[in-house]
Amino acid sequence: MSLAPFECTPRTRVVFGVGAFARLGELARELGFRRTLLVADAGLRAAGHVETALAHLKQAGVVATAFHGFGSDPDATMVAAGAAVAREAAIDSLVGLGGGSSLDCAKGIAFLFANGGTMRDYWGYAKAPHPLPPMIGVPTTAGTGSEAQSYALISDAETHVKMACGDPSAAFRVAILDPALCVSQPKAVTATAGYDALSHAVETWVTSRRNPLSDVFAREAWRLLEAHYTAVLERPADLEARSAMLLGAHHAGVAIENSMLGAAHACANPLTARYGTTHGVAVALLLPHVVRWNAAAVAERYAELLASAGHEPGHDPAGALAARLEELAMTGGLPRGLRSAGVAREDLDLLAAQAAQQWTGRFNPRPFDESAALELYRSAF
Repeated sequence: MSLAPFECTPRTRVVFGVGAFARLGELARELGFRRTLLVADAGLRAAGHVETALAHLKQAGVVATAFHGFGSDPDATMVAAGAAVAREAAIDSLVGLGGGSSLDCAKGIAFLFANGGTMRDYWGYAKAPHPLPPMIGVPTTAGTGSEAQSYALISDAETHVKMACGDPSAAFRVAILDPALCVSQPKAVTATAGYDALSHAVETWVTSRRNPLSDVFAREAWRLLEAHYTAVLERPADLEARSAMLLGAHHAGVAIENSMLGAAHACANPLTARYGTTHGVAVALLLPHVVRWNAAAVAERYAELLASAGHEPGHDPAGALAARLEELAMTGGLPRGLRSAGVAREDLDLLAAQAAQQWTGRFNPRPFDESAALELYRSAF
């Protein structure tokens, strides 16, 4: 058996368990936080989580300034506003609290706070001349797995193109995974974020950059997420199901860090940029079609993934996996077909051209280009 070479440098300490959020102040103090910026969206403030976080930090002697000025798809202008608040508060650290938007926004602010310039300057990897300040990530959704990654996904304010800005120091020093924080989120957020996590497990399992380490995390992520997605929608207060989803999303995030994503995300991003389609919805619209399209290259891999979750792959494992993904999307109330999501047929050529430029497409197991993207959009229409 030939194993692909790889390199891995774990940078994030993981603190997992119900009630782990209460350790925020203690962990911040351990890292030497004195003046921190708490980056959390307005919904977290309404849910009471921001007030709780501020109390934990205050009890530990950490002076905290809260920043809420960003949306579900943070752009470079929002990040710049956060960096201005950070400079005025003379911070030495950051805490990202919330879904992927909060965590990515915190990382983006850290880039600008430490190095100046604009987010475009850091599009790519290792372009920050100075290390970012230490950060703690506290996800409140089982979705992006951003707390496990050294990249911030920030939209260009003018073009709406998602910029992946990465650096070794952009990794959170600590990730606090407390399933109890996920209970208060709306069902729609649970559905879309959870499906995004599922897509991460499926895509990282087959990318051209996969390796023995990413396989371990992708397989376990799929096993946890596939088995508990329905349960967490039907029983929102089920902490066992919430725990499985949160840990599964984190594992999928680790898999992304070590193997990247593929064509489903390449095709999903232009939908968000042009139509404002929620990311998890955009991925759900494309992923089953990408799985079927990838069958010629990785059918055996899809069979292994299905078997790991106790499903019989049959003679058409890609078709069986795609059908299961469609079933899960239906359970989550996610739309079927680009037409139902408001996409215009006349835009498909433009979307395909944009999808072909997406970074993740180059890691798809089957060669992906503009014609492939158009084929996928047409099949999903």
